[in-house]
Amino acid sequence: MQVEPLTCTIGAELRNVHLGAASRDAALMTELRGLLLKHKVLFFRDQDITRAEHVAFARCFGELEDHPVAGSDPENPGLVRIYKDLDSKKEHYENAWHCDATWREQPPFGCVLRCVETPAVGGDTIWSNMAAAYQNLPETIKAQIVHLRASHSIGSTFGAAMPIEQRRKLQAQYPDAEHPVVRTHPETGEKILFVNAFTTHFVNFHTPDNVRYGQDFAPGASQLLNYLVSQAAIPEFQVRFRWKKNSVAFWDNRCTQHYAVQDYWPAVRKMERAGIVGEATF
Repeated sequence: MQVEPLTCTIGAELRNVHLGAASRDAALMTELRGLLLKHKVLFFRDQDITRAEHVAFARCFGELEDHPVAGSDPENPGLVRIYKDLDSKKEHYENAWHCDATWREQPPFGCVLRCVETPAVGGDTIWSNMAAAYQNLPETIKAQIVHLRASHSIGSTFGAAMPIEQRRKLQAQYPDAEHPVVRTHPETGEKILFVNAFTTHFVNFHTPDNVRYGQDFAPGASQLLNYLVSQAAIPEFQVRFRWKKNSVAFWDNRCTQHYAVQDYWPAVRKMERAGIVGEATF
């Protein structure tokens, strides 16, 4: 196996690895897990694998989760089909900086995404290292956010375009989740800036230490949240990947965010993703 780091901060391309065979090699899977923790997102080319092999590889890292809106492949539960075609022009869930499914109490451990069909040009995905984003925050900001917690919502994102009764049903099934603004990575111990496009507000900001007048809370709290969310957009924390058919990306969802660039319409882009169940953030 050859490992080529793609930036100084995040991402590596791995060569001479077949993910179908890898799932049957315990020693190789251990090595891949170590590389994932180090580089945060791993890329593989020319992975002509079946959906069953895709699922088997992802399951080596944990159980797979379904998606309440996107749905799964009927024959391979947990394999979500993200197909963008001529009917998808106005969809806009992916082209925002986000960490997958933080509206869950237990956000995903990671995701394995394979390209089925891609435009000749365009449709790249960008990942950002949120451990580096936290590390590079001003010390005054770190002190301000150390004990803050925030609410993450599916209702105000995936549910926003739904009729009100459908949105309420979705919200009842997946109530807003509360996570620390600064999460500790359960394996590396790194501090992670853990707010993104699913984050709606801080839940414990309105205290005497933070709020003198109403202006400190609104818009003060939202300005701070917007500042923190914007850190993912700093190029020094990023890697950008150009997709080709049968390319695969495997990322640690606990310490990265990603942004799918939607610059390719009316071309078609078809992806299949296996999301791996994660742990509570505490």
